[in-house]
Amino acid sequence: MRGSCDKLAAALARADAVLVGIGAGMSASAGFSYSGRRFLDNFGDFHEKYGIEDMYSGGFYDFSSLEEFWAWWSRMIILNRYDCHVGKPYTDLIRLLEGRDFFILTTNVDHQLQRAGVDKTRLFYTQGDYGLFQCSLPCHRKTYDNEAQVRAMAASESHMRIDSSLIPRCPVCGRPMAMNLRSDGTFVEDDGWHIASGRYRSWLEPRMKSRLLLLELGVGGNTPGIIKYPFWQMTAQNPQVVYACINAWEAWVPGEIADRSLCISADIGDVLEKL
Repeated sequence: MRGSCDKLAAALARADAVLVGIGAGMSASAGFSYSGRRFLDNFGDFHEKYGIEDMYSGGFYDFSSLEEFWAWWSRMIILNRYDCHVGKPYTDLIRLLEGRDFFILTTNVDHQLQRAGVDKTRLFYTQGDYGLFQCSLPCHRKTYDNEAQVRAMAASESHMRIDSSLIPRCPVCGRPMAMNLRSDGTFVEDDGWHIASGRYRSWLEPRMKSRLLLLELGVGGNTPGIIKYPFWQMTAQNPQVVYACINAWEAWVPGEIADRSLCISADIGDVLEKL
Protein backbone atom coordinates (compact mmCIF):
# COMPACT_ATOMS: atom_id res chain seq x y z
CA MET A 1 0.00 0.00 0.00
CA ARG A 2 2.93 2.37 0.59
CA GLY A 3 3.67 2.61 -3.13
CA SER A 4 0.02 3.32 -3.95
CA CYS A 5 -0.15 6.01 -1.27
CA ASP A 6 2.97 7.65 -2.71
CA LYS A 7 1.37 7.69 -6.17
CA LEU A 8 -1.83 9.19 -4.79
CA ALA A 9 0.13 11.82 -2.87
CA ALA A 10 1.91 12.74 -6.10
CA ALA A 11 -1.42 12.99 -7.94
CA LEU A 12 -2.74 15.29 -5.23
CA ALA A 13 0.34 17.48 -5.49
CA ARG A 14 -0.05 17.81 -9.28
CA ALA A 15 -3.81 18.47 -9.27
CA ASP A 16 -5.21 21.94 -9.82
CA ALA A 17 -8.47 20.86 -8.16
CA VAL A 18 -9.92 17.82 -6.38
CA LEU A 19 -13.44 16.46 -6.71
CA VAL A 20 -14.15 13.97 -3.92
CA GLY A 21 -16.94 11.40 -4.20
CA ILE A 22 -17.90 9.73 -0.93
CA GLY A 23 -20.05 6.65 -0.37
CA ALA A 24 -21.05 4.38 2.49
CA GLY A 25 -17.63 2.75 2.70
CA MET A 26 -16.22 5.97 4.16
CA SER A 27 -18.55 5.84 7.16
CA ALA A 28 -17.99 2.10 7.52
CA SER A 29 -14.26 2.81 7.74
CA ALA A 30 -15.06 5.37 10.46
CA GLY A 31 -16.69 2.61 12.52
CA PHE A 32 -20.32 3.24 11.66
CA SER A 33 -21.14 -0.30 10.61
CA TYR A 34 -24.81 -1.06 9.92
CA SER A 35 -24.46 -4.76 10.69
CA GLY A 36 -22.74 -7.16 13.06
CA ARG A 37 -22.16 -6.32 16.72
CA ARG A 38 -23.04 -2.63 16.39
CA PHE A 39 -26.41 -3.56 14.93
CA LEU A 40 -27.18 -6.24 17.52
CA ASP A 41 -26.10 -4.03 20.41
CA ASN A 42 -28.58 -1.34 19.36
CA PHE A 43 -31.34 -3.24 17.56
CA GLY A 44 -31.26 -6.68 19.15
CA ASP A 45 -34.95 -6.47 20.06
CA PHE A 46 -35.96 -5.74 16.46
CA HIS A 47 -33.71 -8.55 15.27
CA GLU A 48 -35.27 -11.00 17.72
CA LYS A 49 -38.87 -10.01 16.94
CA TYR A 50 -38.67 -9.56 13.15
CA GLY A 51 -35.46 -11.22 12.04
CA ILE A 52 -34.06 -7.93 10.73
CA GLU A 53 -30.37 -8.50 9.98
CA ASP A 54 -28.94 -4.98 9.63
CA MET A 55 -29.82 -1.30 9.88
CA TYR A 56 -30.02 -0.79 6.13
CA SER A 57 -32.65 -3.48 5.48
CA GLY A 58 -34.50 -2.48 8.65
CA GLY A 59 -35.09 0.94 7.16
CA PHE A 60 -37.30 -0.71 4.52
CA TYR A 61 -39.20 -2.99 6.91
CA ASP A 62 -43.00 -2.70 6.74
CA PHE A 63 -43.79 -2.13 10.41
CA SER A 64 -47.42 -2.62 11.43
CA SER A 65 -47.77 0.75 13.18
CA LEU A 66 -46.32 4.25 13.03
CA GLU A 67 -45.46 3.92 16.71
CA GLU A 68 -43.13 1.03 15.91
CA PHE A 69 -41.87 2.63 12.70
CA TRP A 70 -40.75 5.74 14.59
CA ALA A 71 -39.31 3.69 17.44
CA TRP A 72 -36.98 2.17 14.86
CA TRP A 73 -36.20 5.41 13.07
CA SER A 74 -35.73 7.62 16.13
CA ARG A 75 -33.24 5.09 17.47
CA MET A 76 -31.54 4.88 14.07
CA ILE A 77 -31.20 8.66 13.76
CA ILE A 78 -29.93 9.16 17.31
CA LEU A 79 -27.29 6.48 16.78
CA ASN A 80 -26.05 7.51 13.35
CA ARG A 81 -26.67 11.28 13.24
CA TYR A 82 -26.83 12.97 16.62
CA ASP A 83 -25.15 10.91 19.36
CA CYS A 84 -22.08 9.68 17.48
CA HIS A 85 -18.53 10.88 17.16
CA VAL A 86 -17.03 12.45 14.05
CA GLY A 87 -15.11 9.69 12.31
CA LYS A 88 -11.36 10.08 12.00
CA PRO A 89 -11.34 9.36 8.23
CA TYR A 90 -13.50 12.47 7.81
CA THR A 91 -11.26 14.72 9.87
CA ASP A 92 -8.19 13.30 8.13
CA LEU A 93 -9.77 14.04 4.74
CA ILE A 94 -10.50 17.64 5.70
CA ARG A 95 -6.90 18.13 6.80
CA LEU A 96 -5.70 16.61 3.53
CA LEU A 97 -7.86 19.01 1.49
CA GLU A 98 -6.94 22.10 3.48
CA GLY A 99 -5.66 24.84 1.20
CA ARG A 100 -6.76 23.00 -1.95
CA ASP A 101 -9.46 23.84 -4.48
CA PHE A 102 -11.98 21.07 -3.80
CA PHE A 103 -15.63 20.05 -3.86
CA ILE A 104 -17.30 17.02 -2.26
CA LEU A 105 -20.16 14.99 -3.71
CA THR A 106 -21.68 12.40 -1.35
CA THR A 107 -24.48 9.87 -1.20
CA ASN A 108 -24.10 9.54 2.58
CA VAL A 109 -26.91 10.85 4.77
CA ASP A 110 -25.23 10.82 8.20
CA HIS A 111 -24.02 14.47 8.23
CA GLN A 112 -20.44 13.42 9.00
CA LEU A 113 -18.94 15.83 6.47
CA GLN A 114 -20.77 18.83 7.87
CA ARG A 115 -19.86 17.84 11.43
CA ALA A 116 -16.22 17.45 10.37
CA GLY A 117 -16.24 21.08 9.29
CA VAL A 118 -16.81 21.06 5.51
CA ASP A 119 -18.14 24.41 4.33
CA LYS A 120 -21.60 23.81 2.85
CA THR A 121 -20.61 25.78 -0.24
CA ARG A 122 -18.18 22.93 -1.07
CA LEU A 123 -20.66 20.09 -0.50
CA PHE A 124 -23.56 18.44 -2.33
CA TYR A 125 -25.33 15.68 -0.37
CA THR A 126 -27.52 14.13 -3.05
CA GLN A 127 -29.59 11.56 -1.16
CA GLY A 128 -30.91 13.50 1.84
CA ASP A 129 -30.01 13.70 5.51
CA TYR A 130 -31.02 11.77 8.64
CA GLY A 131 -31.60 15.15 10.27
CA LEU A 132 -34.47 16.14 7.98
CA PHE A 133 -38.18 15.27 7.77
CA GLN A 134 -40.48 15.82 4.81
CA CYS A 135 -44.16 15.26 4.12
CA SER A 136 -44.72 11.61 3.19
CA LEU A 137 -46.96 12.50 0.21
CA PRO A 138 -45.25 15.03 -0.28
CA CYS A 139 -47.74 17.89 -0.43
CA HIS A 140 -44.99 20.53 -0.65
CA ARG A 141 -41.26 20.68 -1.41
CA LYS A 142 -39.84 21.63 1.97
CA THR A 143 -37.78 19.80 4.62
CA TYR A 144 -37.69 20.24 8.39
CA ASP A 145 -34.94 19.85 10.99
CA ASN A 146 -35.93 16.95 13.22
CA GLU A 147 -33.57 16.77 16.22
CA ALA A 148 -36.03 17.92 18.89
CA GLN A 149 -38.78 15.62 17.63
CA VAL A 150 -36.44 12.66 17.25
CA ARG A 151 -35.08 13.03 20.77
CA ALA A 152 -38.60 13.29 22.19
CA MET A 153 -39.67 10.13 20.33
CA ALA A 154 -36.62 8.21 21.47
CA ALA A 155 -37.13 9.28 25.08
CA SER A 156 -40.75 8.10 25.00
CA GLU A 157 -40.02 4.64 23.54
CA SER A 158 -41.32 1.66 25.46
CA HIS A 159 -41.49 -1.92 24.20
CA MET A 160 -40.37 -0.84 20.71
CA ARG A 161 -43.11 1.78 20.39
CA ILE A 162 -43.17 5.54 20.82
CA ASP A 163 -45.95 7.60 22.36
CA SER A 164 -48.68 8.05 19.73
CA SER A 165 -48.90 11.78 20.42
CA LEU A 166 -45.32 12.20 19.19
CA ILE A 167 -45.81 10.77 15.69
CA PRO A 168 -44.50 13.61 13.45
CA ARG A 169 -47.10 15.02 11.07
CA CYS A 170 -46.89 17.42 8.16
CA PRO A 171 -47.66 20.98 9.27
CA VAL A 172 -49.45 21.62 5.96
CA CYS A 173 -51.65 18.57 5.27
CA GLY A 174 -51.47 16.59 8.52
CA ARG A 175 -50.18 13.40 6.93
CA PRO A 176 -47.38 11.50 8.70
CA MET A 177 -43.94 12.86 8.05
CA ALA A 178 -41.24 10.74 6.40
CA MET A 179 -37.47 10.72 6.35
CA ASN A 180 -35.87 12.93 3.72
CA LEU A 181 -33.99 10.00 2.20
CA ARG A 182 -34.06 9.09 -1.47
CA SER A 183 -35.71 5.69 -1.81
CA ASP A 184 -38.50 6.37 -4.31
CA GLY A 185 -40.18 9.14 -6.24
CA THR A 186 -41.45 10.92 -3.12
CA PHE A 187 -38.00 12.25 -2.15
CA VAL A 188 -38.11 16.02 -1.69
CA GLU A 189 -35.36 18.01 -3.38
CA ASP A 190 -35.79 21.21 -1.39
CA ASP A 191 -34.33 24.66 -2.02
CA GLY A 192 -31.10 23.74 -0.23
CA TRP A 193 -30.71 20.64 -2.41
CA HIS A 194 -31.10 22.65 -5.62
CA ILE A 195 -28.71 25.36 -4.44
CA ALA A 196 -26.07 22.71 -3.64
CA SER A 197 -26.64 21.04 -7.02
CA GLY A 198 -26.11 24.37 -8.76
CA ARG A 199 -22.93 25.05 -6.80
CA TYR A 200 -21.59 21.65 -7.81
CA ARG A 201 -22.21 22.27 -11.52
CA SER A 202 -20.78 25.79 -11.30
CA TRP A 203 -17.65 24.50 -9.58
CA LEU A 204 -17.09 21.55 -11.91
CA GLU A 205 -17.64 23.08 -15.35
CA PRO A 206 -14.64 25.46 -15.46
CA ARG A 207 -12.36 22.79 -13.95
CA MET A 208 -13.10 20.05 -16.44
CA LYS A 209 -10.26 21.26 -18.68
CA SER A 210 -7.74 21.48 -15.85
CA ARG A 211 -5.69 18.88 -13.99
CA LEU A 212 -8.58 17.50 -11.98
CA LEU A 213 -8.20 14.66 -9.49
CA LEU A 214 -11.34 12.58 -8.98
CA LEU A 215 -10.97 10.96 -5.56
CA GLU A 216 -13.59 8.26 -4.96
CA LEU A 217 -13.89 6.99 -1.38
CA GLY A 218 -16.02 3.98 -0.46
CA VAL A 219 -18.48 4.08 -3.35
CA GLY A 220 -20.06 0.71 -4.08
CA GLY A 221 -22.56 -0.62 -6.59
CA ASN A 222 -25.76 0.54 -4.89
CA THR A 223 -26.05 3.92 -6.66
CA PRO A 224 -23.11 4.01 -9.10
CA GLY A 225 -24.87 6.49 -11.39
CA ILE A 226 -24.33 9.34 -8.94
CA ILE A 227 -20.56 9.20 -8.39
CA LYS A 228 -18.78 6.19 -9.88
CA TYR A 229 -20.05 6.22 -13.47
CA PRO A 230 -19.82 10.02 -13.88
CA PHE A 231 -16.25 9.91 -12.52
CA TRP A 232 -15.35 7.23 -15.07
CA GLN A 233 -16.95 9.26 -17.86
CA MET A 234 -15.13 12.46 -16.87
CA THR A 235 -11.85 10.56 -16.84
CA ALA A 236 -12.51 9.18 -20.31
CA GLN A 237 -13.44 12.60 -21.70
CA ASN A 238 -10.52 14.65 -20.36
CA PRO A 239 -6.92 13.43 -20.74
CA GLN A 240 -5.83 15.66 -17.84
CA VAL A 241 -8.18 14.01 -15.34
CA VAL A 242 -6.82 11.39 -12.93
CA TYR A 243 -9.20 8.97 -11.23
CA ALA A 244 -8.35 7.44 -7.84
CA CYS A 245 -10.49 4.89 -6.02
CA ILE A 246 -10.00 3.72 -2.45
CA ASN A 247 -12.25 0.84 -1.49
CA ALA A 248 -11.62 -2.24 0.63
CA TRP A 249 -13.78 -4.44 -1.64
CA GLU A 250 -14.60 -2.73 -4.95
CA ALA A 251 -11.48 -0.94 -6.15
CA TRP A 252 -11.44 -1.45 -9.91
CA VAL A 253 -11.71 0.55 -13.10
CA PRO A 254 -12.61 -0.07 -16.79
CA GLY A 255 -9.65 -0.83 -19.01
CA GLU A 256 -10.29 2.24 -21.16
CA ILE A 257 -9.14 4.58 -18.38
CA ALA A 258 -6.75 2.29 -16.50
CA ASP A 259 -3.69 4.27 -17.60
CA ARG A 260 -4.95 7.38 -15.76
CA SER A 261 -6.41 5.59 -12.75
CA LEU A 262 -5.19 4.46 -9.37
CA CYS A 263 -7.15 1.81 -7.46
CA ILE A 264 -6.25 1.05 -3.85
CA SER A 265 -7.82 -2.02 -2.23
CA ALA A 266 -7.46 -1.04 1.42
CA ASP A 267 -9.27 0.50 4.36
CA ILE A 268 -10.01 4.14 3.56
CA GLY A 269 -9.08 5.31 7.04
CA ASP A 270 -5.66 3.65 6.83
CA VAL A 271 -4.92 5.30 3.49
CA LEU A 272 -6.06 8.77 4.56
CA GLU A 273 -4.04 8.51 7.74
CA LYS A 274 -0.90 7.66 5.76
CA LEU A 275 -1.53 10.50 3.31
